[in-house]
Amino acid sequence: MDITAIVLLVSFFILLFLNVPISICIGLATLISLIMHIDFTPAVMTIAQQMAGGIDSFALLAIPFFILSGLIMGQGGIAKRLIECAMALIGSLPGGLALVNVMSCMLFGAISGSAVAATSAIGSFMIPEMKKHGYSAEFGAAVTASAATTGMLIPPSNILIIYAIASGGVSIAALFVAGYLPGILVGLALMLVCSLYAIRHKYPVTARLPLKVALEKIVAALPSLFLVFIVIGGIIGGIFTATEAGAIAVLYALVLSVGVYKEINTQELPALLLKACETTAIVMLIIGASSAMSWLLSYTHIPQTISEFFLTLSENPLIVLLLINLILIVVGAFIDMTPAVLIFTPIFLPVAMEFGMSPIQFGIMVVLNLSIGLVSPPVGSVLFVSCAVAKTSLHKIIKPMIPLYLVMFAVLMLVTYVPAISETLPRFFGLIN
Repeated sequence: MDITAIVLLVSFFILLFLNVPISICIGLATLISLIMHIDFTPAVMTIAQQMAGGIDSFALLAIPFFILSGLIMGQGGIAKRLIECAMALIGSLPGGLALVNVMSCMLFGAISGSAVAATSAIGSFMIPEMKKHGYSAEFGAAVTASAATTGMLIPPSNILIIYAIASGGVSIAALFVAGYLPGILVGLALMLVCSLYAIRHKYPVTARLPLKVALEKIVAALPSLFLVFIVIGGIIGGIFTATEAGAIAVLYALVLSVGVYKEINTQELPALLLKACETTAIVMLIIGASSAMSWLLSYTHIPQTISEFFLTLSENPLIVLLLINLILIVVGAFIDMTPAVLIFTPIFLPVAMEFGMSPIQFGIMVVLNLSIGLVSPPVGSVLFVSCAVAKTSLHKIIKPMIPLYLVMFAVLMLVTYVPAISETLPRFFGLIN
């Protein structure tokens, strides 16, 4: 392996284990490695230029809009109405509360585009409710965390926008549509585990709501669900771009939360705007630092070296794609999704395409793979949020997470080896050939 790659990896993981913020880890590791090739001052200037260039993208403007719309939705009463809608639809099935938890996370994740927001908003209500009906706090936390990751696949999804940029211009609209079937498959697989778990542990079944009450709950949630049709329908129809869709999502969320539901007053908006700015700044710093690292990798021809290694390793696509998945699972357990996508997409995408995988399918595979990392120790941010909401510890949640990990991995294998799961809908809407 090239000495630059060794220095980069060693310095990065040393900083990471010293609990240095991920963006600083990436930036400093890149600087240390680049100094091996050029002097300190031009190295700093080069990294600064690459960071600025990395965030100089019109498509990235969508991210602050979707972050803000997600914050507004989380505080605007939308989560509560989605939970009530899910309860009306499937609450009386075996493991009903767990199923409601999964469906609510899917719906909220699809609207907000944030796994952490879904975990916090849905978990703060559903985990105590599940505990009240005899479910363990650990199982409730495990279900919430794993289900919240579906929001990374079901659009609008910030990470799919980032992948579109990292891959060199894959259609955001095609990626958004491609995420639906895999995201729904993950949700259904988690629901199956929840039902079997509830039957095995003899958890009580929630009484069916009267038809009139159920219809009222569903109707009350329709304005929230309509946002998905506005955003995705507008993008697919070519009415507006993903960035413009983000702005429309903010306006719609404001009208719904402030004007219709009246869950947010105007005095709370400055705090929400400030929180959105803070989150956006963190994301953009990570993107900038990751862009600089990606440039260094390209400058030292490391992606080409790794691609050639994989191509000589085996001619069997089943083995090579499995190895890529296993590497990404390990990566996802230590590194946040954004830098992982920006750094490893240029490395593994050429290999995957060499074995016949399209950029669309590969993008969904990568996002689903790294979503498992969001609920995997030691770094899994969603797992820690869920533990905090459930007031439980990490080591207690791992046991109920195991069957959920297994079904998520099973869906990952389907997405990896069955292109139709990712490509059928984009092809149906004419977004890919």
